[in-house]
Amino acid sequence: MKAVILAAGVGSRLGMSIPKALAVLAGEKTIFDYQVDKISKFVPTDGIFVVVGYKKEMLVERHPQLRYIYNEVYAETNTGKSLLKALNKIGNDDVLWLNGDVIFDEQVIPKLITAQDSCVLVDNKKCGAEEVKYNTDSEGYIKNISKKVFPAMGEALGINLVKRKQLALFKRHLALIDSQDYFEKAIENMIKQENIKFLPVNVDGLFCHEIDFPEDLEYVRKQLLKDNR
Repeated sequence: MKAVILAAGVGSRLGMSIPKALAVLAGEKTIFDYQVDKISKFVPTDGIFVVVGYKKEMLVERHPQLRYIYNEVYAETNTGKSLLKALNKIGNDDVLWLNGDVIFDEQVIPKLITAQDSCVLVDNKKCGAEEVKYNTDSEGYIKNISKKVFPAMGEALGINLVKRKQLALFKRHLALIDSQDYFEKAIENMIKQENIKFLPVNVDGLFCHEIDFPEDLEYVRKQLLKDNR
């Protein structure tokens, strides 16, 4: 299995002029440090790929042991094209990928790894306009996944896994979506056009939170301090 961290963006909504993944959580530990620490318990470091863009050298210097892919058009593209750049460097393996701003309990990773199908980590809760939402079909598989899903069953949390048997098809759909689309658009197109099944894997109370705004960062800092994660 391989892993991809999507960390090309700037933390402008956090009031930062450095890569968002370098936002400090506790002490000197950054979001990036936290993700690498958790993922490397399940994936060898030479199997962890990081898509970088804005001030990429800062991330490379932080963890030089990892493998880096530069998205030179990071300012004009979204997570779909960043993910495609990474997958084009990866052989035919299962791939776990995540947004570079999500903090999570490491026990969510085995839940995804052991799933029988390609899958999306989800939480059943009320969502706002900015969150990626999902709902399911009559068999319990993902039916719709985007920011505009209605009615929504909950939030797609930004950690996902594609099985190797579907990797080539996933790359094809990532290539077809618009440059500003999120990778969830390719997932939704695979489901609707190819009848590919993506399983929603519920977080079941484990901690998982995406950091978009300063209040998210403060919430995660307090939660990590409280739980000593």
